[in-house]
Amino acid sequence: MIPLAGYADRLSVRPGEAISFHVSNATAATVSARIVRVISADANPAGPGIKTEAVAGASFAATAVAAHPVNRGSYAVVDLGASLSGSKGFEIKADIWPTRLGHAPQPIMSCLDPTSGTGFTLEIGQDRRLHLVVGCGRGQTETFTHSRPIDERVWHEVYADVTLAGVVQLVVKPASQRTFDAPEVFRIQGSYAAPTGTKLCIAASPRASFNGKIGRPKLSLLGAKPADHAWDFAREMSSARIVDTGPSACHGTLINQPTRAVTGANWSGREMCFRHASEQYGAIHFHDDDIDDCNWPVAFQWRVPGDLKSGCYALLLDAGDAQENIPFFVPPPRGTATAKLAVLFSTYTYTVYGNHARPEWQRDDKWKQAWIEQAKAWNAYPHNPGQHTEYGLSTYNFHTDGSGIAHASWRRPMLNLRIGYITYPYPDIRASGLRHYPADMHLITWLEDKAIAYDIITDAELNGPDGAALLARYACVITGSHPEYHTPAMLDALEHFRDAGGRLMYMGGNGFYWKIALNPEKTGAVEIRRAEGGIRAWAAETGEYYNQFDSEYGGLWRRNGRPPQKLVGVGFTAQGNFVGSHYRINAAARASRAGWIFAGVDGDLFGGTGLSGHGAAGFELDRADKRLGTPAHALILAASEGHKPEAPWVLVPEEQLTHIVTWAGEPAEKLIRADLTFFETANGGAVFSTGSITYCGSLLVDAATSRLTENVLRRFLDPAAFGVPVA
Repeated sequence: MIPLAGYADRLSVRPGEAISFHVSNATAATVSARIVRVISADANPAGPGIKTEAVAGASFAATAVAAHPVNRGSYAVVDLGASLSGSKGFEIKADIWPTRLGHAPQPIMSCLDPTSGTGFTLEIGQDRRLHLVVGCGRGQTETFTHSRPIDERVWHEVYADVTLAGVVQLVVKPASQRTFDAPEVFRIQGSYAAPTGTKLCIAASPRASFNGKIGRPKLSLLGAKPADHAWDFAREMSSARIVDTGPSACHGTLINQPTRAVTGANWSGREMCFRHASEQYGAIHFHDDDIDDCNWPVAFQWRVPGDLKSGCYALLLDAGDAQENIPFFVPPPRGTATAKLAVLFSTYTYTVYGNHARPEWQRDDKWKQAWIEQAKAWNAYPHNPGQHTEYGLSTYNFHTDGSGIAHASWRRPMLNLRIGYITYPYPDIRASGLRHYPADMHLITWLEDKAIAYDIITDAELNGPDGAALLARYACVITGSHPEYHTPAMLDALEHFRDAGGRLMYMGGNGFYWKIALNPEKTGAVEIRRAEGGIRAWAAETGEYYNQFDSEYGGLWRRNGRPPQKLVGVGFTAQGNFVGSHYRINAAARASRAGWIFAGVDGDLFGGTGLSGHGAAGFELDRADKRLGTPAHALILAASEGHKPEAPWVLVPEEQLTHIVTWAGEPAEKLIRADLTFFETANGGAVFSTGSITYCGSLLVDAATSRLTENVLRRFLDPAAFGVPVA
């Protein structure tokens, strides 16, 4: 683990509200802390470098902070009360679909206390066979093993019981087998000792966690007070509760957010939505590396002064030689705006990417060494998620069982949401391999240099019921470099703002791409289902395309009838390595009604240099497409070019219909471009889109990019209305 690590309970906090910081300190030193305003988060010495300002009165005395563990692994816990401790025997039934056999025991149901030797555990052993471990008291247990091996990713019914006479029966039936084999029968040499506690765990035991799906678990307790329990995992899908349909109604609680809304053993394939056939979705997919909250105690708490300037802030921590920083954002006081410009920070996108361990870290030793050396040379943030998987990985990574990670939470250290974090190592000091927060801070640095006043808002404010009212206070809303993940409410608010006369500047690429859902019970937890289509790190299992949190179809916004072109005129078209190029101004652009954008910009090319990938147009590119919603009157003012084949560049899957046919009907190479786009909207508004994820990196070092962007921004802040041209 990292010697000094932490996280905040929220990523945005308004003046007058409190924010809590949870810290683990494995050093022997006390921890000192202070709040700073962040102006630049790029450690590249060829750029402005890291810039912060102290916040008056926002420092904390050195404090003793302990080290805390990270308890990963999802499971369910149920309090069965006296019925468990008073039992004389039991019966267990469940459907199982294991996904990681052979490396450790895979517990299905357990209430075993190995110290006292009481209770039981039903599990799959490392030998891939069903085991029943029965407590006999005085620290003694007996283990009974079924002879049939169990296969991965295959549904099985399992049954185990201990009779009042001390007879043990075990049954394993693959789903493909129509009838049950005769039970394998054993006899306890000692006698069954009932649990001394009251808690039953599903998918966990004192020794291990289960990987895979469990469905329709049942437990019958035998004795003076018999009790039957049957947990229906298809009920209350969005919650952390499992419902016991038995007479005693002993409901349970899910820990560390396993994946619900998954197909069960009886799924027919005839219905893809769990709402329409809930009885076929009565399973939960558990993982031994799930995590939704580190649950560390609060180390520092800060109430934001009522007069604090809206902006980007961070808690800086020091303990001996160890350092840590925890960024957060301060919007203006509720119900107010302190500037005409709002900068929208994509905190849900940050969370979805939180602790993204890039595949190069595991497969390319040279890449890994280059990252370590560059971070050291630049005095950048020194920790990489590829080194520290203990904090959980991103939804661009896989669980240990090979399934895609569908949930992410900010209630844990997110190492790539840090001042000075480097995404990609660059041998050329002129360019930074930055994404997300450090890259978005290029925009903030540029606004500070231009002395343009701004407020900070985040996804959390935009997603609420007052999202549209919040945006209505501003003349212009500007995004960062990669606003990729959005809820329906967020898109609704942005569309309303645009159509009501607001001015929207989309400063990135691959934006408004994926649909997400938020945990209705726990702030900070995000869900993504990577359904059909899209350039994906993994694909959801067939039949599991609907979100558990909101019951809606997930996947691409394009698949949900809201392609990005409908909102901002451009949408994701191609991706390559982290290499940037330039734009070429279209021949008719200067003479068009938007020619004012190029005032003071000489020549036909701009954006050929930058702090992100060497150029303004790179890595992920968006283009216009009127069939997908780009307005008929939209102007494509410039398009990128020079995207070298060795990058290599690929179209996103939804653009490529066959090996020779594309969605647009154009050759694939012509679709690899970023379209700099402008169009007017109703009620005097307008939209400007860059179509590139590396664009903000050129604002600080490319004069032409800076000038044309400033032309747009200052005009968008001007109250003079735009007019939609007559066709």
